[in-house]
Amino acid sequence: MIVRFGYVAMSLEIADSSPSKTMTMARFSKLPDREAGLRLLEQIATTNLHNTLRLLRHNVAEGIQMYRFSSKLIPLATHTDLHDWNPFEALAEPFAEIGEYVRKHDLRVSFHPDHYTVLSTPRPEVLISSIRDLQYHVNMLKAMGLDARSKNNIHIGGAYGDKPTSAARFVEHFGRLSAEIQCRITLENDDKTYTTGETLAVAQQTGLPMVLDIHHHMVNCHGEPASDWWEEVAKTWESPLARTDVPEGVHLPPKIHASSPKSETDRRSHADGVEAGPLLDFLRVAARTSSHLDVMLEAKHKDHALFQLMRDLTMYENDGVRIIDGGSIEVFS
Repeated sequence: MIVRFGYVAMSLEIADSSPSKTMTMARFSKLPDREAGLRLLEQIATTNLHNTLRLLRHNVAEGIQMYRFSSKLIPLATHTDLHDWNPFEALAEPFAEIGEYVRKHDLRVSFHPDHYTVLSTPRPEVLISSIRDLQYHVNMLKAMGLDARSKNNIHIGGAYGDKPTSAARFVEHFGRLSAEIQCRITLENDDKTYTTGETLAVAQQTGLPMVLDIHHHMVNCHGEPASDWWEEVAKTWESPLARTDVPEGVHLPPKIHASSPKSETDRRSHADGVEAGPLLDFLRVAARTSSHLDVMLEAKHKDHALFQLMRDLTMYENDGVRIIDGGSIEVFS
């Protein structure tokens, strides 16, 4: 099984490369000239996009083919007080440049909208805000000229005192979304509320591909290993919705999230790096039924964690692991 690793948004290797520079609404509101303030927001966004391209170049140089974009590329983009502002015309060129680079190097990129994007909500105003945020993420991907291989990963959301009812409400609200939003979504199990099995059931009901987070599973399960769920989870990536707006003949590998507990007393928080041994235990089982798998590392040390993991994996080269390049391996079951 071919396994590719990626990391989230920020680099510890490349100096002054944040793709998430921002401005608060409080600061914006104090500016004397609103139009000048909007131009300033666009300048900040241009810097974020420039840094994103720098990070993608860094990744390609290191052999890393997966990357999660920062959701904060455009400051205040979804703030209701700026509903009449459309920054995409001003940012068309840097967005297009990123998309061209992604396509040229066949990179797998994604977003993970923030936790306040909740489709299980019973509150209409929260649902409206969530849909607005999902549309914002879709608009960024469209501005890059990227098809639906590039996804927006979300959780089911809160239980609101009744998990089955809230899950059903997610399904109902998902059904109301536009087709262009629907085909971009992946669904992930969380660490407190919806288990792997509960999330899988919703993914199967909606046709959504599921991203299995093996760390979340470890702290929110009934004691079974995450690998017990793998065959069923992997099948969700073969659904018609998962392949909508994906070019004919293109194989989109299943995707998981991997991280390690910060400590024995804080098992939900993410550690600086990722332990190779437990991850390999999962990958070896997955390799029995899957030919390709992409792994997003959610470690505090970002790309440094990926580099360290690759160094650690060299110790398994005579134990069913082959290093392919700086960001991918082959695992034998």
